[in-house]
Amino acid sequence: MRLVLDTNVLVAGMRSRTGASNPLLIAGFRGRFEWCCSVPLFYEYEDVLGRAELLLDAGLTREDARKFLAAVARAVTPVEVNYRWRPQLGDPDDEMVLEAAINCRANIVSHNARDFGAVPSRFGLELLSPAEALRRIAT
Repeated sequence: MRLVLDTNVLVAGMRSRTGASNPLLIAGFRGRFEWCCSVPLFYEYEDVLGRAELLLDAGLTREDARKFLAAVARAVTPVEVNYRWRPQLGDPDDEMVLEAAINCRANIVSHNARDFGAVPSRFGLELLSPAEALRRIAT
């Protein structure tokens, strides 16, 4: 299964070991699904996960975040963005997620389903919660 993880899934997984985001990240690091990511989306991961308030809230250091991002870089399948599908959504950060998913034919995992609406389905993609993605990986 190919998945593109919205940045909010990484944030939730780093902040807490409870919920579905953390075990989903672990599954991604273990190669239980193909974790697809474009360069612009990875830069967003880097920007958000390096924010002082997130690090403080998660009890992490900048070095922890750097190591985590290095692990993400090793785990992901790079997605080349051949065509820019924008604009489809109201938030440019969500556009990066959609664009990566379209270009690698992957489903999207996000905590913010309403931000994507029905747009992924127009491209034959599904929008999954972290819990739903975990259930599908387990089967």
